[in-house]
Amino acid sequence: MIPEGIAYGGDYNPEQWPEEVWAEDVRLMREAGVNMVSVNIFAWALLEPREGEYDFARLDKILALLHENGIAADLATPTAAPPAWFFRTHPEALPVDRDGRRLSYGSRQTFCPSSPAYREAALRIARVLGERYADHPAVVMWHVHNEYGCHNAECHCDASAEAFRVWLRSRYGDLETLNHAWGTAFWSQWYYDWDEIIPPRATGAVPNPTHQLDWRRFCSDALLSLYKAEREVLREAAPAVPATTNFMVMYNFEALDYWRWAPELDVVSNDHYLRSTDPESEIDIALSGDLVRSLAGGPWLLMEHSTGAVNWQPVNRAKNPGELRRNALGHVARGADGIAYFQWRAAKAGAEQWHSAMLPHAGTDSRIWRDVVALGADLKALAEVRGSTSPASVAVVWDWNARWALELPSQPSESVRYLDLVRSWYEPLWWRSGVAVDFVHPSADLSGYRLVLAPALHLVDDEGAENLTGFASGGGTLVVGFHSGAVDANCHVRLGGYPGAFREALGVSTDELFPLLPDETVALDGGGTASLWSERVRLEGAEAVTSYTSGPLTGVPAVTRHTYGEGVAWYLATHPDPSTLAGLLDRIRTEAGVEPVREVPEGVEAVLRRGTEADYLFLINHGERDAEVEVSAEATDLLTGGPTKDGKVSVAAGDVVVVREPRNR
Repeated sequence: MIPEGIAYGGDYNPEQWPEEVWAEDVRLMREAGVNMVSVNIFAWALLEPREGEYDFARLDKILALLHENGIAADLATPTAAPPAWFFRTHPEALPVDRDGRRLSYGSRQTFCPSSPAYREAALRIARVLGERYADHPAVVMWHVHNEYGCHNAECHCDASAEAFRVWLRSRYGDLETLNHAWGTAFWSQWYYDWDEIIPPRATGAVPNPTHQLDWRRFCSDALLSLYKAEREVLREAAPAVPATTNFMVMYNFEALDYWRWAPELDVVSNDHYLRSTDPESEIDIALSGDLVRSLAGGPWLLMEHSTGAVNWQPVNRAKNPGELRRNALGHVARGADGIAYFQWRAAKAGAEQWHSAMLPHAGTDSRIWRDVVALGADLKALAEVRGSTSPASVAVVWDWNARWALELPSQPSESVRYLDLVRSWYEPLWWRSGVAVDFVHPSADLSGYRLVLAPALHLVDDEGAENLTGFASGGGTLVVGFHSGAVDANCHVRLGGYPGAFREALGVSTDELFPLLPDETVALDGGGTASLWSERVRLEGAEAVTSYTSGPLTGVPAVTRHTYGEGVAWYLATHPDPSTLAGLLDRIRTEAGVEPVREVPEGVEAVLRRGTEADYLFLINHGERDAEVEVSAEATDLLTGGPTKDGKVSVAAGDVVVVREPRNR
């Protein structure tokens, strides 16, 4: 089983080093408190030097060494990096980009997800691994593939085209239904034969939006089918061993619909890296962690992040003192029951030689190593936190279909970006106000929430729209952002006025959109400003909360509030400046009866995990001043082991405190 307490480790790639280094590796792992590592992720070429010929001697030794030293193995199928011999035999398995160029091997994930040859080879190596190591005492979890879609989310080859047509037949049944769904009467795109349909390759003008949207759906499903196929092979060999694959819920990846993926994983895990240009990267950690926890429906594993710099951004900076600890414990605060890094030992050769690691190039006489050892002690002290939940009364609607649709070409404004909008609403609630947040699919059960926010739900199907408006009419508070509800599941505009699916619930109607230029702002009554977007809103039962006081829409409502059934529905028809938006959301959540996790000074992040007998309050001080926070009189500091003083705890600048507060049962 996965180690008790908080799992701690990283990707371990001993095949990159001579065997005499391995004993030193495990000795240092034990010193650092490492109890689980991922192995074999990129070892296909060494395991299968020629098709059907296997060499497991190295992996046998590695797994035995780990087990002897009490370190569990998350054993990977190495299918993210097929060997060169495979592509020499099957050049047709190489991916093709939208311009028709067939890419070469020489890196990782250089395969077409729809290639029959790749699928056959991947399942073969997965089956051999599963059968050989099904009962190995070191193996506690299968790590299927690695970062699906990171480099090959799309392939436009003929094999992909045929697989796409099969997927479309399953979705639509017949061509007439597809033609109506895609609106192919426009620009003479009507299809009379399935073979006429191809991927949205490079073409002279803007491709059909529904064609593009269905392509994104297909590409996500094509990779999901590969995961499920490998997982089933492993389950046949070892039904008791759980399987995972590492998601990439982070700022620069949006290729896969993880709502469809998450139910297929026995354990949800995620990779998360920071953007070096983000001055408040702690917000990105919080948002990603909350989203992954929501996908998992509870605790999850952080499979990869970095101890310091990465190697793939324009400028790769090291982390500041204390940042490694704050980052890791920030993930634990949001439900991570395991913390792992890429990678254990920094590589001296290869494409990621300048990526930081737990054991850096400088060795043990380094700040990173000392921080890694200290973090291991912290995680050991937090063992009882494992399995605890994270209660929330606020939900933010997140949908990959809506994200894809919003960012298609030929939208009213290319400056409107999905993640930017969601983060702008998330930040003042969770980070600035300390309000616990879940993320939900539009069709999710909302009965446990007081407040639901839909910042950027451009596309919503009928089921999702009815679910959200039903939440409001049943007594909840619903807040909808501009350009939401505008199109249906087929990316068709909902006629009769914007915001389409939400008009009745919001009590407004818009007949024309006025997106703002990149540097343009408009004034709002009350002293704030807005940017990015405006629209001509007409009240149809709602009341105006804020109106424009400058620009072509002077006097037109910008923010509205509507009593709908037993609840309330708000509409933000523009993008208020951060201070104004924070004040507005603070008003809304207060009216909805939503309280912060804990009242804390500015710069301190307060996060709650709830166990069966106690609450665990994580206090992360991102500020430059020491802070003091009130806690229960019976509270103890888990990281120091001592009691708190007079119902208060001090959190030094840049530090983390985790408080255990017993609950009266």
